[in-house]
Amino acid sequence: MRNHPAVVLVAVLLSTLSLPVSLTGASVALPDIGRELDAGLAGVQWVVNGYNATFASFMLASGALADLLGRRRVFATGVAIFAGAGLLAAVADDIVLLDAVRALAGVGAAAAATSASAILAGTFHGRARARAFSVFGTAIGAGLAFGPSIAGLLVDAFGWRSVFAAPALAGLVVLALVPLLPESRRPEGGRIDWPGTVSFTAALLLLIFGFVQGPEHGWDDPVIVAAFAAALALLVVFVRVERGRTEPMFDLALLASPRFLGICLAAATIVAVLVPLLVYLPSYLTTVVGLSPAGAGATLILLTAPTLVLPLLSGALTRLVPAPAVIVASVAVVAVGAAWATVLGPDSGPRVLAGPLLTIGVGVGLSIGLLDALAIGSVAADRAATGAGMINTARLASETVAIAVVGAVVASTTAGRLADPGFTGGLHAVLWSMAGVALVAAALVAVLVRRGVAAPVPVTAGRR
Repeated sequence: MRNHPAVVLVAVLLSTLSLPVSLTGASVALPDIGRELDAGLAGVQWVVNGYNATFASFMLASGALADLLGRRRVFATGVAIFAGAGLLAAVADDIVLLDAVRALAGVGAAAAATSASAILAGTFHGRARARAFSVFGTAIGAGLAFGPSIAGLLVDAFGWRSVFAAPALAGLVVLALVPLLPESRRPEGGRIDWPGTVSFTAALLLLIFGFVQGPEHGWDDPVIVAAFAAALALLVVFVRVERGRTEPMFDLALLASPRFLGICLAAATIVAVLVPLLVYLPSYLTTVVGLSPAGAGATLILLTAPTLVLPLLSGALTRLVPAPAVIVASVAVVAVGAAWATVLGPDSGPRVLAGPLLTIGVGVGLSIGLLDALAIGSVAADRAATGAGMINTARLASETVAIAVVGAVVASTTAGRLADPGFTGGLHAVLWSMAGVALVAAALVAVLVRRGVAAPVPVTAGRR
């Protein structure tokens, strides 16, 4: 059974489905978590931000580890960490402990996600690879589409702890399939880029810390100012470290390709709009509009349902329209949807929200899977996991910073209560900003992918 494509697909898709469910489930459960654990807004925000921050921070390192140590080995380790941390989160009785295990779950999710993409790319080729990545995109879409509604039902029926237990149990099923998966790695040896890993991780965590704690401490507080300054300094260190290494974690040579850079920019922009809405709309719908957790989750299907259907159609669409054009259109559609979503208000029902939420979902759905296939196809085969790690890092770093920024805005406008007065105005300001940024990004992506070429980017001399 080892190397059987069907087994590979099942294991990869089940793990891929669990990761977005863990994020969206946590967002729906935030109000209940805060009440039961008697936690303030900053502490509750770390349930989401801690997971996303470590997910983003360790994506590059896990991609390099997968290339060097073996994709199956790193995949299994990541799934085990993710599942174990999920079970610990389900029994946590303190907000600090919950935040800590959620951060640990992000580490496991990073290893699982990067290795899964590389395993898929190594197992399928040609048209089969395109079909596999279309289904891969559908799995991500299913996690996003049904995550909020499933989480809402779980919270109503079993309490907030179940939203962490369910993905963990799915992870245990994936672990049972690991012995049947193929192993692959780079033919050459190499070393792990620990200086790059540490500097990037510390920079991102300090940046998120500044945004999350800023409204509570004050933006001019010496601790917050120092956090932002240190984050900037560490990012400079990270770039200098990567430029000087023969085996870098973040291969800056890949960013010399306009095509690859444009793909990463598109991926980062799309999730920077989608994911903060998935995190904060449930709180708005429950605290301001007055819906139940299940009702809020059902409403969010308007935002996420297109991500379930359209990844399968985007593969067929690229036979008629160049794939880069589809990506540019996706970013532009997301911008339109964000601007339209400013109709949101205390009396907003599904009819009012259907148009803008579906529009954003269409933009996201057309790009899911297609972006991954284009990114991996733009790098040399022996750097597949590293390339996947780079685009996923672009996604996760962008969405993590976006979540933190949106949280800082609404915390400031609501005085830390996530309620009106202030919640509606804060979200309107955020949505207009998202629309403007996405529109500019669409123009830049159009220029970059037009300048790029389809051939894979070679590994520079001294990097092989």
